[in-house]
Amino acid sequence: MSESRKTITVVGGGASAHVLVPFLASAGNEVRLLTRRPGDWSPEITLELQSIDEELLETFRGPIASVSAEAAEVIPGSDAVVLCMPVHAYRPALHDLAPHVARDRDVFVGTIYGQAGFNWMVREIQEEHGLERVVTFAVGLIPWICRVLAYGSRGVTYGSKAVNVAAVSPADRFEEVNETFLDAICHRWLGRGAFERSDSFLSLTLSVDNQIIHPARCLGLFERYGGRWPRREEIPYFYRDFDERSAQILRDLDADYSRVRDALRARFPDRSFRYMLDYLGLERLSYQSENTDIRESFTTSKTLGAIKPPTVQLDDGSWAIDTGHRFFTDDVSYGVCIAKWLAQEMALDVPTMDRIIRWVGELKGETYLEGDRLAVESESLAGRFRSGIPPVYGLDTVEAVVRSG
Repeated sequence: MSESRKTITVVGGGASAHVLVPFLASAGNEVRLLTRRPGDWSPEITLELQSIDEELLETFRGPIASVSAEAAEVIPGSDAVVLCMPVHAYRPALHDLAPHVARDRDVFVGTIYGQAGFNWMVREIQEEHGLERVVTFAVGLIPWICRVLAYGSRGVTYGSKAVNVAAVSPADRFEEVNETFLDAICHRWLGRGAFERSDSFLSLTLSVDNQIIHPARCLGLFERYGGRWPRREEIPYFYRDFDERSAQILRDLDADYSRVRDALRARFPDRSFRYMLDYLGLERLSYQSENTDIRESFTTSKTLGAIKPPTVQLDDGSWAIDTGHRFFTDDVSYGVCIAKWLAQEMALDVPTMDRIIRWVGELKGETYLEGDRLAVESESLAGRFRSGIPPVYGLDTVEAVVRSG
């Protein structure tokens, strides 16, 4: 990619899409959209930049050149394809669009949230469809705080992280991706959030954010309330009411991840894992914060305060934790289970990972663990697109995982 006008297809219609479209179009690109709900999108998307107190600071607008639910209608001719959707949907989406990606020139394929070994997912379609010229990129965390104000027409951002991180393969294409794509989705418009290069996708997979926050909080809610409430008004807020029980589970889960991170650094001293960070380390990098208390970082947040846990109403009128929500599919099947596999291959004790995985398996009626080891051949983990553990990509050793990038 160069600085000339590019055709970029955004895949998915989440909050991130409402930011990407105006920013990328304002940078002079032709922006297309692949979404299950094409009829709900306006020809032009408006993005409001607001202060934390909801004061309107600036407005960005950008047209959608074409929108479709069919990959064949928007992927051909794309110079870049970027996914913004729940993590568990990445692989099905990639396999759907792969047949339409150009093979005779470079095409950049990336995601706006690089959890779960995104490079493994792209390599899967490269091998199946002969996509030798695909350049893969993944952003470590979503670059901005954003919300949907009116689906398909209007979004809001409260600004960007102070520092953003992305991995690119081949690594020597980072500057090109940065200059022509990454800068156009953040720093160019917001004056902060410039991207730095991670030396590995694995560092992004093992830097913990949602994949420990969500399951830890859901387990805390389940243990305190049974994961069920008679009336909707009784459901506590997910972040504002973040209690000490949930915070301790999160700390313990983060400590398990640190055992994995530390073991990898010791085992591969020649590898750079500069951006493979624990929860507070990642927060300090991303937000330049001085937080030392995990719980306080949630309970005092203005932007997160109104969020409720994912729940469904039962036949008797009560409300229960929604085990089909992405908090379970993304953050356990494509999150904690990956770290657990690395831990067991390095003979590490990770009791809180085991506790989370066992609890979710029991809730969902899935077979994730056999004793204290992952049931890697079970349908729950090895079934098509059911999980993101390394063996489903043919990566059977820790060495193979590290070599993969």
